[in-house]
Amino acid sequence: MKKVAIIGGGITGLSAMHYFQKLDQQKNLDLELVLIEKDPELGGKIRTVKKDEFIMETGADSIVVRHGSVWPLVEELGLEDRVVYNGTGISYLYTDSGLHPIPADTIFGIPMDEHALFSSTLISEQGKQEAMKDFETKNEHFTRDSSIGEFLESFLGKELVEKQIAPVLSGVYSGKLHELTLASTLPYLIDYKNDYGSIIKGLEANKAKFQGAANRKFLSFDEGMAVLIDRLEESLGDSKILKGMEVSSIQRNEEGMTLRLADGSNLEADYVVITAPHDLAQQVLGLKELEPEFKQLHNSSLISIYLGFDVPDTELPEDGTGFIVSENTDLRCNACTWTSRKWDYTSKRGNLLVRLFYKSSNPGFEELKAMTEQQLAAVALEDIRKSLKLEAAPTSVEVTGWNGNMPNYNMNHKSAVEGLERKLAELLPNARLAGASYYGVGIGACIQNGKDLAEAITQELSGE
Repeated sequence: MKKVAIIGGGITGLSAMHYFQKLDQQKNLDLELVLIEKDPELGGKIRTVKKDEFIMETGADSIVVRHGSVWPLVEELGLEDRVVYNGTGISYLYTDSGLHPIPADTIFGIPMDEHALFSSTLISEQGKQEAMKDFETKNEHFTRDSSIGEFLESFLGKELVEKQIAPVLSGVYSGKLHELTLASTLPYLIDYKNDYGSIIKGLEANKAKFQGAANRKFLSFDEGMAVLIDRLEESLGDSKILKGMEVSSIQRNEEGMTLRLADGSNLEADYVVITAPHDLAQQVLGLKELEPEFKQLHNSSLISIYLGFDVPDTELPEDGTGFIVSENTDLRCNACTWTSRKWDYTSKRGNLLVRLFYKSSNPGFEELKAMTEQQLAAVALEDIRKSLKLEAAPTSVEVTGWNGNMPNYNMNHKSAVEGLERKLAELLPNARLAGASYYGVGIGACIQNGKDLAEAITQELSGE
């Protein structure tokens, strides 16, 4: 019998456990599986809160449908009849002049045809003409490892990038565009530029891929994202799950590895998969040789604030689902989702529920981080009054801080991860790093990462 220990009970760890169990049954490997989670509940950054009439997600609120790992897992868990899809509508960009619709035929604010470019109310005529150089210029030196900010500015111009694209992309990837690579964000853009001679032409030719399921881009579940976590936990059956237990250190021994637990006990394992954030992985491994690479990995922080109102959802613009905030406006938030419009199951009586995001890239974040929940709620309410002209007082408030828990893929990320893989293979060959800190921040990427690791390790164990 071989034992596999998984550290971290977020979506990556739970997915890995699920697929280890499935492969163990298929191949009769006689595996012993154990999952160790420091918090009293599983789920990591997926956590659903039910308060009053509202259902609120303190972390991720949905999953991107088109990722290939998502629907197979939904089917394996028998959750098809509990899936719900996002409501559709216009996304806005908030500037000093108010809410401006982001043109419909755009992807992350990047126009997918000339009409989308020229219909924008965010860009001047001069800025639109500057973006037309994309149709004439060639890519002579940009690669997937280049800065996406420099790449986009080079072909689409500074104004379009700064005023329309950067607020959207920076919001999604939690970083400044000039510090993010194409590989870690939108790698297909370099292919479109090279194959079609134009980013816009490439997007237009592939428009069906992005718009094919216009009303089904994101999915959640009828009682929130916790449905997925709960079902994954149920599916593990007799597998050993240690909640509220921390791993202090991992030491190599003659036969495998010894995990020292916070309660002073030891756990022996043949393989260890560490899905915890990179700073915790660094601490648990305690290997000086890995410090140069770990130091190149960066996290950002986020404050999420929900406000629920005893006001009908119809008070909002009927065609909208939220807005992103440009730099240098009178709002302090970075974005606002009209949750009750985007996910109607979140408000049982059809009342208004909004969610505001405050990111560590925000110039005033340190001040916000020092505030009490009551003070933060007041800041959020003021942002709602300015942007949506809503004067009602909230009936429900939920504030969540994610301090240093949001992976931020900078220009050195890829080489740092490759260095960690190489060194760890030499120092602890049966230990693996996994999760959003390294291989993709989306839930779909985390599910795939867990599955891939389970397959790789079971292949080693079965001698394939």
